[in-house]
Amino acid sequence: MMLIVFVAWCMLLGVLFVAACLWGLRRMTRGLAREAEAQLPPCGSFIDTSGGRLHYIDVGQGPPLVMIHGLGGQLQHFTYALAEALGNDFRVIAIDRPGSGYSDPTDDRCAHLACQAQALHEAWQALGVERPLVVGHSMGGAVALTLALEYPEEVAGLALLAPLVAQVSDVPPAMRLLAIRSPRRRRWMAETLAIPLTRVTSRQALAQVFAPEAVPADYATRGGGCLALRPQAFHAASTDLAMLEHELPRQVPRYAALEVPIGVMFGAHDRILEPTLHIETLQRQYPDMFVHVEPEAGHMLPIMRPQATAAFIRRMAARAWPSSLNS
Repeated sequence: MMLIVFVAWCMLLGVLFVAACLWGLRRMTRGLAREAEAQLPPCGSFIDTSGGRLHYIDVGQGPPLVMIHGLGGQLQHFTYALAEALGNDFRVIAIDRPGSGYSDPTDDRCAHLACQAQALHEAWQALGVERPLVVGHSMGGAVALTLALEYPEEVAGLALLAPLVAQVSDVPPAMRLLAIRSPRRRRWMAETLAIPLTRVTSRQALAQVFAPEAVPADYATRGGGCLALRPQAFHAASTDLAMLEHELPRQVPRYAALEVPIGVMFGAHDRILEPTLHIETLQRQYPDMFVHVEPEAGHMLPIMRPQATAAFIRRMAARAWPSSLNS
């Protein structure tokens, strides 16, 4: 009998210990999220769509550019330097994708490429934008391609920066913490372990994302990096990653139907997406696209190579609106 009581007490203490750890992790997660939001509040405006309320910035005047960030990112990847480089000649609209940045949290249904594209399309329509050149970085490239497929008459062209075009065989090491297929486990991780782990591993992960170049010292604030320390950010990025596993194989065969001017820019030393795979996958079905490979550059072109990226976008704008820009 005493042995049974002892075992029961041990089990109870174990349960209490686990509960205390989870409570501590949740408290730490909420504290880190509050610190990030206090350090970097919303910098733009909000607009309602079927995919929830989206956070965006709208600067400059001229032909419209709609900019879509990548996995785990937010619009400050574009406001870091690129929006300023283009704002004198273009109307630049950068949007936090559904679930990302300060846009409303999303779920598995709203994460689908077509749903994200619909929300972004609704946003630019509500802002009075007609036929923008869509600029997509990394996973934002996959969303940009979806927009051109779903709304071919309403997209002037695509300027794709290190775009995710094809299904990859393995998740890059910097993103393996996000690789969770179960929706329930994703939510649990976001509220407990993920954010403390992100804080510990972020320096190494960012070094891989920016390689071979160094992470800018002001990336946490000016580049929006500290917003990754929020449960919503982890959940959205993990959900996007799980969604892409099923969505990209269905989208790739549709590229032959693309009818808008397309350009692709990659860094020669990108360590997140292999340039040849993604360039050739799209080029096989769209042989007329423009390709620019930037020497010595990595994955984070909008931040690390804003002038070269702006020149590439200007070249694609000339293809998208040849009469208006040359007049």
